[in-house]
Amino acid sequence: MDLKRRAARLTDELLAAQKAYYVDGRPIMSDLEYDARFDELVRIERAHPELRSDTSPTNRVGSDLTGDFPEVSHTIPVLSLDKAYSAQEVVSWMDKTMKSASSRLSFVEEEKIDGISIVLYYEDGLFVRALTRGNGYVGNDVSENIKTIRAVPLRLASPVTLAVRGEVYLAKKDFERLKEADPEVANPRNMAAGAVRRQKSSETAAIPLTIFVYEGFWSDEGETPANHLAILAELRRLGFRINPHLALFSSSREESEKLLAEAGIEARALEFGDLASYLEEITLRRSSLEYEIDGMVTKVNELDVREALGYTEHHPRWAIAYKFESPQAVTKVLGVTVQVGRTGRITPVAELEPVALGGSTVRRATLHNQEYIDELELAIGDSVSVVKRGDVIPAVEEVLEKNGEGNTTFVIPSTCPTCSSVLEKRGAHLFCPNRQCPDQVKGRIAFFTARDQMDMDSIGPKAIAKLYDMGLVKDIPDLYTCDYDRLIGEKGYGEKMVRAFKDAVEDSKNRPFATVLASLGLPEVGGKGAEILVKGGFDSMDKLLKASDDNDVEAFTRIPQIGPQTANLIIAALQDEDMRGRIRRLEEAGLQFSQKQESSSLKQIFQGQVWAVTGSFEHFNPRTLALKELEKRGARTVSSVTGKTTHLLAGKGGGSKRQSAQALGVEIVDEARFLSMLGWSGDGDGGKEDDGDSGQLSFGF
Repeated sequence: MDLKRRAARLTDELLAAQKAYYVDGRPIMSDLEYDARFDELVRIERAHPELRSDTSPTNRVGSDLTGDFPEVSHTIPVLSLDKAYSAQEVVSWMDKTMKSASSRLSFVEEEKIDGISIVLYYEDGLFVRALTRGNGYVGNDVSENIKTIRAVPLRLASPVTLAVRGEVYLAKKDFERLKEADPEVANPRNMAAGAVRRQKSSETAAIPLTIFVYEGFWSDEGETPANHLAILAELRRLGFRINPHLALFSSSREESEKLLAEAGIEARALEFGDLASYLEEITLRRSSLEYEIDGMVTKVNELDVREALGYTEHHPRWAIAYKFESPQAVTKVLGVTVQVGRTGRITPVAELEPVALGGSTVRRATLHNQEYIDELELAIGDSVSVVKRGDVIPAVEEVLEKNGEGNTTFVIPSTCPTCSSVLEKRGAHLFCPNRQCPDQVKGRIAFFTARDQMDMDSIGPKAIAKLYDMGLVKDIPDLYTCDYDRLIGEKGYGEKMVRAFKDAVEDSKNRPFATVLASLGLPEVGGKGAEILVKGGFDSMDKLLKASDDNDVEAFTRIPQIGPQTANLIIAALQDEDMRGRIRRLEEAGLQFSQKQESSSLKQIFQGQVWAVTGSFEHFNPRTLALKELEKRGARTVSSVTGKTTHLLAGKGGGSKRQSAQALGVEIVDEARFLSMLGWSGDGDGGKEDDGDSGQLSFGF
């Protein structure tokens, strides 16, 4: 067989294998067979570059060439969806839509994947480009990066010309595995957004992104299927991956079953009256999914009715999104300021027209990083929706309307706003490289003194800024040598407050080594991480420093929860001269730098169980005390309720975790029963905890 025919055959076999594995979930060849064919194709293409086709599977590997993202016009309107925040709003919309139609309707219910909206364009069955949503009419060309996603077909089963809308996302398990390299990434969506916009497609290829598609637009109207269910069926036949979690609502369950059978689609067959309970069911079990969803989408199934209903300037009238994240508010971006964190990380913050949200007035909201801004394509003057993520931290969710002033997407300045150092790009984030940058120094000190660290909370950020500006404290160890009496007479600082500062400093010297270690701000070493290191044999700073001096990665990786990447990060941090000097001075100040291992005689009554904790408690304040009691008795503790969780310790409040536990059949234990399980009389060891958890994500916890 000549090389041209062999390369074509290998391409066909590998593309079929990729579809079977990444789209259909039914592998047709072993990894060994796949790798052998792939390597053979690579060898042929390297020797004969002219034989490499645009649809070659080797395109998935990506390129090391840097690329920009030119703006390209969409051939279809890529609009947002109208929003609803209660099931009743969706029901009302459905009733209104049915009254507006002249024929019987059915509605398809789909999960709203919390990912990155992408439009894929194909000509004669071949992939030609991929664009971001942009402003709905023009998007950025990210084709080379999207080609690395194995669930995106490079050649379709039929030579059709069409545009396909989809959502690129990162599975939860992959995010948990990858965030070790960048623990400050907030969520899978942010990591996916950063991967889609990497300058080198080879870097995108290293992230296991995937995609669900949900709409198709054929250039030949005669080829367009009759309804949305048929569109999904045809997209699946062409080689796309569609979300199997679908439901159809019509006048009766029998009617829904008939429509699904005609389309050849498997889904829940329901009637209109089931909608509210179905949305409630999905809301409760969303945490058990393998990917993040931020809502549900209800769509008219009949395409002729869609055409009759039409569009507004911002959204189609034939679909609505039910959003989980509530409350939400709409406001205007007045400006963007840039903050510098303790690690030097740059965080842009939107300055907003004040708006009421969740019982408070919001004036600022996080924008995470430049890639997040680019994905939103946010400019000063834009109207935006703002949510409280987890009902706590305000964040800009979406651009609803572009500004009328002609402002373009905001770009973070290239220099630090505090010390004017030239910023450096590391992964998805910008960093100020100057470790003596005033904002970094103040941030490090504030982290060290925080309640969840050394618990010197009387010395808060304002006091630290004052001490720094007066030249009294320039690094963490200066807290232990500072002449606090010089504050007396300054506005707001009297003898009583100064005494509180001194007492807090002295009390902190009694904190155990694990707490001191967690408070130093070493990468990946939060409260749990410090405890893991101590329990794993690093019960003194001397042992940690020796392993660091020896570059002894294995000494760390012998601990099951620590991988090589984390080990290298810890070693590098402990080899840093500034950190070494800080540690030496803190030891001289009298802090605890060793910790005697306690051998627990407690019965391991929770061995093999996985517990989550929610709400507030009478005897466990803070509730990390309850986590420690569980762990001392063999339990593994987790931060969220999933299908693997066996028990939920529930105090007062704790709404979403309790709901998830009920939906998943997780055993719920109240405080009284928990005290009984521990064998306590009811007068348990409440009160303040000495060695608080830093709140950092560490070692996969």
